[in-house]
Amino acid sequence: MAILILGLVIFLGVHSIRIFADDWRSAQIGKHGELAWKIGYAVLSIAGFVLLLRGFGQARLDTTALWNPPAALRHLSALLILAAFVLLAATYVPRNSFKARLHHPMVIGVALWALAHLLANRTLADALLFGGFLAWSVASLMAARRRDRIAGTRYPAGAMGGTLAAVAIGIVAWAAFAFWLHERWIGVRPFG
Repeated sequence: MAILILGLVIFLGVHSIRIFADDWRSAQIGKHGELAWKIGYAVLSIAGFVLLLRGFGQARLDTTALWNPPAALRHLSALLILAAFVLLAATYVPRNSFKARLHHPMVIGVALWALAHLLANRTLADALLFGGFLAWSVASLMAARRRDRIAGTRYPAGAMGGTLAAVAIGIVAWAAFAFWLHERWIGVRPFG
């Protein structure tokens, strides 16, 4: 469990700098340059992610249940994750209505992904991993919206083509992950 916690602290800590220390981040970029910042950020993120994956893999061996989710929550979880994949796609597809209205679809998608996994899973490792990501995504969204208000950020209006593309890409990615990749990479069949 310690490796999982260390991985979460490093990975989410690095990703929380804009939430809790945005001025410090700007000062470091000014002092060392954007490339040096990005390299350091990437190295720490990858190290944290590797520890997080390794720690979660080890912690999952303890199957002591904190609670027993009803079967219906698996269906709700699948729908939430489908929405999360659409929002993830909307992060990168230009001129879509999701980005125009929500402004930060990726962190909202992460929140949905984490919530879905909290609903459908039951161990302490699940609670730490997905609860950590849920808390981070809520804090990140609040900080991003605050930065947008201060900066007066305006997002371009969405277009039907971009919105449909985000939905289509999200559905295809969700289906590929749900029916094939999740079992291969995670070892769990969501629908089996």
